[in-house]
Amino acid sequence: MMPPDERSSASSGGDAPGRQLMRRDERRGQILAAAKRAFLRSGFAATGLEDVASHAEITKVLIYRHFDSKADLYRAALNDTRARVRSATGGADRLGEESFGALVAVADEDPDGFRLLYRHAVREPEFRAYAQEFRDRAATVAERYLRELVPDAGRRQWAARLVPVLTLETIMSWLDAGRPAPEEEVAVAVNGSIDGFLAAVAAE
Repeated sequence: MMPPDERSSASSGGDAPGRQLMRRDERRGQILAAAKRAFLRSGFAATGLEDVASHAEITKVLIYRHFDSKADLYRAALNDTRARVRSATGGADRLGEESFGALVAVADEDPDGFRLLYRHAVREPEFRAYAQEFRDRAATVAERYLRELVPDAGRRQWAARLVPVLTLETIMSWLDAGRPAPEEEVAVAVNGSIDGFLAAVAAE
């Protein structure tokens, strides 16, 4: 018996001719991956569902079986990467080389989604608040972690805002350079840069 997505595709021609039919969850993952590529290339406003369908090599009709609108698809793409980050880092409730390494692994596995979530979404008026909320949460986690290390409240707030920036920009520059170093080296580089910064901030 065909899974639901395969039955519907076979009956109405949602797949391009000759394309392999997929289970519903597999098709959703394929569409999300294509959406990340398309939105990353052209931005939200300039990207149509036809562009996403072209990247996925399916018809636009099939996208509507999984997502209500372009905005729904963009939000789902962000949520997908966000869920990967949470799963890999244990909810981002701790800081350290282990959590940095987990974040690098997500970037390596899902570079389009990583860039979309951490670099591009904040530039989109429709999703700026979503992206900023995620950044604010990272700063809150960092500030809680830094309470004993940086007693001064003003310095601690500054450090808490900058730690996620240092982390993400180091990883992003690694992606942009074509991932020239192993993941482990990137995690060590992130940890080292943050240790140096915090040592300076914590100094009297």
